Amino acid sequence: MQSIDTSAAAFLAGLVTSVHCVGMCGPLSCSWAVSAKPGESSFMRDTGLYHTGRLVSYALVGAIAGVIGVMPLKFFQHGAGIVLPWMLVIAFAVVGMGLETYLPKPQFLRAGVRRIQTFAFRMHSATRAGLLGFATPLLPCGPLYLIFALAMANGSAIKGAEFAFAFGLGTLPLLWIAQTQLHLIGGKVQPQTLRKIQRTLALTAALILAWRLRGTLDFGSDAVPSCCHAAL
Repeated sequence: MQSIDTSAAAFLAGLVTSVHCVGMCGPLSCSWAVSAKPGESSFMRDTGLYHTGRLVSYALVGAIAGVIGVMPLKFFQHGAGIVLPWMLVIAFAVVGMGLETYLPKPQFLRAGVRRIQTFAFRMHSATRAGLLGFATPLLPCGPLYLIFALAMANGSAIKGAEFAFAFGLGTLPLLWIAQTQLHLIGGKVQPQTLRKIQRTLALTAALILAWRLRGTLDFGSDAVPSCCHAAL
């Protein structure tokens, strides 16, 4: 049976999603750095604090999602080992076809984000950066909420946290570049181009994962759910 490392797949999902983030969220995620210039030590410090807060919050939300998903996974014999990889394939396919824009987003969180931003900009830049990074899960982002939903399929708090944290790490490289080099790359890459790149990468990832997982569709005798054994 073929299998994949779900943390590695989550990291890949982060890389794919970050292409979207650079075009749509890059300027927003730089907004806290109003008192320092790229290259200054304070700017690099605050960038690190922003991403530290973001990764910690991702892990916390992933842990909560993992706990919520414990009971539903009990209906599957192989638990997250079978369910999650195929859900990742579907997630990549959804992004690849541009359907993530239709995913429901809790718009009521927008008001909370605005209050946090207003409150944060009264603080020292380091505290502001960390707080805004920690509040990132409140942003109305379809791909991000899709990942948090997938974290439920991990079946435990630790695995859910690991999954969401791996996704956050995947988004880090391109976002860091966007934040530190925004003054150089701003306006040079059109959002439509980034969107095409993201969808191409997502569809490629979906096809690769589906090929790797093709063996899990073998419904042989050892794949019969335990609830049916008594009837054999």
